[in-house]
Amino acid sequence: MSYRLLSYKVRGVPRAGILVDDIVFDAAAITSDKAHVSILGVLEDWDRTRRIFERAARLIAAGKNRAKGTAFKRVRLLAPVLYPGAVYCAGPNYSDHMQEIERVYNLPPEDPRALGLKPWHFMKVSRAAVVGPAATVALPAYSQKVDWEIELVAVIGRRAKNVPVQNALSYVAGYTIANDLSARDAFRREQLQEGSPTKLDWVSQKCFDGACPVGPWIVPARMIAEPQHLAMKLWVNDTLMQDSSTEKMIFSVAEQVAHLSTRATLYPGDLVLTGTPAGVGMARNMFLKPGDSLRLWIERIGELRHRVV
Repeated sequence: MSYRLLSYKVRGVPRAGILVDDIVFDAAAITSDKAHVSILGVLEDWDRTRRIFERAARLIAAGKNRAKGTAFKRVRLLAPVLYPGAVYCAGPNYSDHMQEIERVYNLPPEDPRALGLKPWHFMKVSRAAVVGPAATVALPAYSQKVDWEIELVAVIGRRAKNVPVQNALSYVAGYTIANDLSARDAFRREQLQEGSPTKLDWVSQKCFDGACPVGPWIVPARMIAEPQHLAMKLWVNDTLMQDSSTEKMIFSVAEQVAHLSTRATLYPGDLVLTGTPAGVGMARNMFLKPGDSLRLWIERIGELRHRVV
């Protein structure tokens, strides 16, 4: 029986829950463990909690214990993980997005695999940047070119260090959706010469408040056996901007998790944003403006909505 992991607010306090059909159940009440009041607590104990939740979902689907839940429509969702210890983000990792970048910057075609390269990542801050479904994100005052990027997110569920590619997905608890908001005009410090080690400003581009909307929930990895075959779409207002598939990743989810684990130990609750496909605003010279609404959808996961002001 399928279920979703989520964070929601009860009387002003964040709680971890599972969604079965259209009813939310308190995670700690299901496991009888106070450590599971948060999704981080659930993920720290993922090998055990996932079995408990699977059993509970089957009982709920059979008509038992439904009265103990809360109707989903009455719940206010938060970002699924409050708050990830680390947010890793893949650089250009879709073949169609690479072609888009080459066209915009008049660059020759490059194939990272043919060059013998490994996956490449940067990081976002966690607590300041991560916001949940229906969030209102204030566009940073220093930027006039904030862009959108839909991304499949792998949520780590087991401590991972130097894991092989063939086993990497076993360290993933589940998947969710993120928008890697990016201030394109705050990336380069034009006053500095090319080659300067401080030419690029990743913090200003990627780490402003609200720069990482995530949600609406986490779909357990067992319910998405193959993360490399998921359709994905992003709309700004009602205009479809990104329409692609995770099939176009250059480095797979497994390859990214395995590579990151050779650089830093991955911990339960860490997020790995796995790259965005073509269709970003940079390619159109079109950027977000106050009042815009965004809708992000990934097959088998669901839909994340938020707005900017």
